[in-house]
Amino acid sequence: MTDWVKDKTVLVTAAGQGIGRATALTFAARGAKVVATDINETALSELEGSAGIETRRLDVLKDMDVQTVVAETGPVDVLFNGAGFVHAGSILDMKDEDFDFAVDLNVRSMIRTIRAVLPAMLERGGGAIINMASVASSMKGVPNRFVYTTTKAAVIGLTKAVAADFVAQNIRCNAICPGTVESPSLQDRLRAQGDYEAARAAFIARQPIGRIGTPEEIADLAVHLANATYTTGQAYAIDGGWTI
Repeated sequence: MTDWVKDKTVLVTAAGQGIGRATALTFAARGAKVVATDINETALSELEGSAGIETRRLDVLKDMDVQTVVAETGPVDVLFNGAGFVHAGSILDMKDEDFDFAVDLNVRSMIRTIRAVLPAMLERGGGAIINMASVASSMKGVPNRFVYTTTKAAVIGLTKAVAADFVAQNIRCNAICPGTVESPSLQDRLRAQGDYEAARAAFIARQPIGRIGTPEEIADLAVHLANATYTTGQAYAIDGGWTI
């Protein structure tokens, strides 16, 4: 496959750690010019000096921040929407403010960034948008993930709507739907359960492939989707067989 991403400008949100960080590094390794953004400047600083990467602070909850970073970056060829939040609990455990925050971070942040980069993509004749969803979405019901599952299902719908609206203008929009992936967020959730080792063993046990995924595996799929110039409107499960 031709490396379409070479010399392209890639904007990555939530690039300070986990999947976002791996994605920024992987795109840069493939010759892209990466603008790695995050609200966590301490985490983001670890990418400073990496070849092909420049870093910028970005709060995706603030439309003005998004507009400013995109204006300063210039035309973006690839947008990777990685920012997100995992809420634990059922519908009975949810407070309205929990849901409102998750919608803002998991869904509206993507609307903000897509709306900001689309005009230049259209003017330049195309682009690729990659949204982080989850298998915990319209793909699969997962216990104690009501807020997360609901908002990630919305991401899949958002992805398909953008893809349908702009396919004739050569804008491709796809979603990545991971299962359980090694990340600081996962570590926090495992520790929060009280018995870290038992919680980790339970997470691994539900993976048919016998292990937890790595951020680098998700990043490889992100680069593939940026390069896949005949693919749009798809939700890709990358979950070690969890949804088989």
